[in-house]
Amino acid sequence: MRNVFLLLPLSAYLLIAAEPAHQRDFTFEYNATVKDIPAGTQKLELWIPVPHDDPFQRITDIKIETLVPYQILPGDQDNQMLHLEINQPRESSVPVTLTFHAVRLERIQPIVFAKTAAPEDDLSRWLKPDRLVPIDGQISTWAHEVVEAAHAATDLEMARAIYNHVVSTVKYDKTGKGWGRGDIYYACDARRGNCTDFHAIFIGYARAVGIPARFAIGFPLPADRGAGKIGGYHCWAEFYAKGIGWIPVDASEAAKNPAKREYFFGAHDENRVEFSKGRDVVLTPKQQGDPLNYFVYPYAELDGKPYASFETSYSYRDSAAIASVQ
Repeated sequence: MRNVFLLLPLSAYLLIAAEPAHQRDFTFEYNATVKDIPAGTQKLELWIPVPHDDPFQRITDIKIETLVPYQILPGDQDNQMLHLEINQPRESSVPVTLTFHAVRLERIQPIVFAKTAAPEDDLSRWLKPDRLVPIDGQISTWAHEVVEAAHAATDLEMARAIYNHVVSTVKYDKTGKGWGRGDIYYACDARRGNCTDFHAIFIGYARAVGIPARFAIGFPLPADRGAGKIGGYHCWAEFYAKGIGWIPVDASEAAKNPAKREYFFGAHDENRVEFSKGRDVVLTPKQQGDPLNYFVYPYAELDGKPYASFETSYSYRDSAAIASVQ
């Protein structure tokens, strides 16, 4: 057992990490081609997320392959992005390849209550609604029902009650339509979906009971070391507990693997790479279309209007796999 929770007086909690954090060292390749650009287009703009450093991942050796001038620009929430602008494009397609080296650490949050813990400067932004995660009367009612049924009082107790509720009542199921948008009302009604839907409920309910919570998105890597293609994104969440700090959760992975339900309340494994934070994302320079629901895939505008004709592929290679073929 890697993590042990002890229920202590005065809402004090302790997470014991029995083993040192794991680490993953790999290269990542992100390919995107804007295709079928209509003749007569006056301006093409393309944005691609670029992963950033944080305490749990180190990004180096970023390389961009394209025939078009580009910039890597900072954005909100410590995000950064590749931006290309082409006036009167002559070609019908524009390929771009982003490669980088990453070292990702397993994140196991020591959950220790301490009255002297320094608070964040401004947590109010993480209590605000998103377009698809409103904090209205109905969401607030449902969230309070969950925490009251668990007799939860502290931030940590309430977050744990919400996490248990989501993991127990939502099925990881990507069939049919409606899943994948992180629409809290869809997820609460259908009780199924992917990681975006799971974390829409967790984040929405947490905010509704006064707990700051935030969203992050990137790509998953198979646990087995090696190399290969990646089919799509993965997302996860954090919440802020007073006196403790930011605590990681991954409700969808817990639902997929019940044996790791305890682990994923307070941990993110090393088998992931984060590309951006937040929802309702405003790009740099600002797009003319609506804020993006989330930002992990490329986004383009032709003459100021969203354009979605892309070919994409994503792949990884662990450093051990690289060494074995040299």
